[in-house]
Amino acid sequence: MNRLIAPAPPWATSSAILLVRLVVGAAFVLHSLPKFQNPFGWMTAMGAENAPPGFIQALAPVCEMAGGILLAIGLFTRVACLMLVSVMIGALALVHIPHGDPFVGKPGQPSAELAVVYLSFSLLVAAIGAGAYSLDAVLFAERRALRAAPGLA
Repeated sequence: MNRLIAPAPPWATSSAILLVRLVVGAAFVLHSLPKFQNPFGWMTAMGAENAPPGFIQALAPVCEMAGGILLAIGLFTRVACLMLVSVMIGALALVHIPHGDPFVGKPGQPSAELAVVYLSFSLLVAAIGAGAYSLDAVLFAERRALRAAPGLA
């Protein structure tokens, strides 16, 4: 088999997933921090015309912070990714699409690029899982092994 198209060994796949989880998780955490300065009105302060009520605005930084931390450490990864996906869909639906932001804007101008990239990575990790180097693998591997064994579970 050609080495260029052969499947990657499991350690390489898990290492790549770990790197993606750490980078995207840290990005979500850092992205949420400024929103905590005004959690119930950060969208209004940014000039959103049809901002949702304050308690819904507060959900975004909470989901970004908790989801980013859980994603980075690989704990309840699929649930964390679904939280992050919902926040990014909200960002696209409430901000980027109504404002007509292009996918990639000119430097210094708004664009939907970052929200779409975060959404895509979150969907990817939700689909493939946290990998071997995660707390999910450590905490839930025994159950998976029991379920996989014939006659057990």
